[in-house]
Amino acid sequence: MGWDLLLTDCRAATMAEAEGYGVIEDAAIAIEGDRIVWIGKRADLPKQGAKETVSLGGRWVTPGLIDCHTHLVFGGERASEFEQRLKGASYEEIAKGGGGIVSTVRATRAASEAELLVAAKARLDTLMTEGLTTIEIKSGYGLNVENERKQLRVARALGPACAVTVKTTCLAAHALPPEFAGKPDAYIDLVCNEILPAIAADDLADAVDAFSERIAFTAEQTARVFDKAKSLGLPVKLHADQLSDMGGAALAARYGALSADHIEYSSEQGIAAMGEAGTVAVVLPGAFFFLREKQLPPLDALRKHGVRIAISTDCNPGSSPALSLLLMMNMACTLFRMTPAETLAGVTRHAAAALGLGATHGQLRAGYVADLVIWNIGQPAELSYWLGGNPCAGVIQAGRWRSRSLAS
Repeated sequence: MGWDLLLTDCRAATMAEAEGYGVIEDAAIAIEGDRIVWIGKRADLPKQGAKETVSLGGRWVTPGLIDCHTHLVFGGERASEFEQRLKGASYEEIAKGGGGIVSTVRATRAASEAELLVAAKARLDTLMTEGLTTIEIKSGYGLNVENERKQLRVARALGPACAVTVKTTCLAAHALPPEFAGKPDAYIDLVCNEILPAIAADDLADAVDAFSERIAFTAEQTARVFDKAKSLGLPVKLHADQLSDMGGAALAARYGALSADHIEYSSEQGIAAMGEAGTVAVVLPGAFFFLREKQLPPLDALRKHGVRIAISTDCNPGSSPALSLLLMMNMACTLFRMTPAETLAGVTRHAAAALGLGATHGQLRAGYVADLVIWNIGQPAELSYWLGGNPCAGVIQAGRWRSRSLAS
C-alpha cells in the first residue's frame, strides 16, 4: 500500500540533536498514520511508494511549534492596568489594589462556558497561523471548584475544536480569591481537599501548577499542593522566582517538576538542582518585556548546569497578552541573548519536554508524532529574525494537512 504521505525536496531542521538544528539537506519525510516512519536524505529513500507525494520546492521543515505555558482561557481584558503601569504603578501594587489576577477571576467567573470558548478560540486561531501544533493551557482564574472545572473543560474542548493538541494544567493555587482574603492556608485546604480531587476525578488536568511568590503562596503552601498532586498521580510545574528568589527552582527540582517557569531570580544552587532533576526551565520574554522587568533569567547558569530551556508566550491578560510564538523567539534572542538555534529548540524539543511529551513530540525523527511546519525561509535563523510577518507555508498535524499554501 505504501506510505500515507511522502514529503520530498525539503531541508529539515530536525531538532533531534543536543545542539544546533540537526539539519538534513535535500531531505525526505515519510508519514504513516499520525507518525513519521522515515526521515533522511532523499538519495537514501527506501524504494516504497506513497499514497500522496508532495515536493516542497526546497522549503524548510521543522517540528510543529509548542507553546508550553499559557493562560489562554479567561474572561475580560486588563488594558486599564497596562495604562496604570505606564504611569508608574508596579505589578505588585496593582495586585494589592484589587487588580491583577483577581480582576480576571471576577470576569472569568461571570463568563459562560460558551463565551470563554469563543474568546479563547480566537486567540488560539491566531497562534496556530504561525505553525503552533501543541499548546498548554492553565486554569487559575476560577479559584473554586465550579469555575476551575469550567476553565479546564473549555481548554479540553479547544483541542477538537481547533485541530490542535492541548495539554491542560490546574493552576488553582494561582492567587487568593476575594472570599478567602487573609486566609491563604484555608484556601490551600480547599485546593487540596476539594478542587484537585474534583479535577482529577473528571480527568480535566494533565498537570498541576502553583504560583510561589510574595504576592501568591509560600513554599510551604506550594509543597502542600504538590504533595496532593503527587498523591493523585499528577505531575507538577511551578511559577518560580519571577519577582524574588523564594527558592522556587529548588522546590520544583525537589518534586521532580516538569518545569520551573519565569525563574528570573533563581539562584545558581536552585538552577543546579533543576539540572540534576531534569526539570525544564521555561523563560517567558513576553512577560519580561510587558512588565518592563530588568532582572534577566540566569541563562549562563542554566547552560552551565545543562538545564533545558523552553520558551513560551505566557499568553495572559495581565502580564503577557502575547499571541505570537515567533515574536517570543525574537525577544528571547534580543532580550535574553539566546541563539536562534536555542530558541527553536525552546519551542520544539525542550517545550515538549516541559509538557512531558519529550518522547513523542518536538523533533523530526522516526516514531515521533508527525507534527510538522513548512516554512518560506532561507535559513532557520529567520524564524527568530523577523519582527512581524508569517513565513508559515503549511502545517501537518498528526499526519494530516491542517493548512497548505505551497504555491511557488
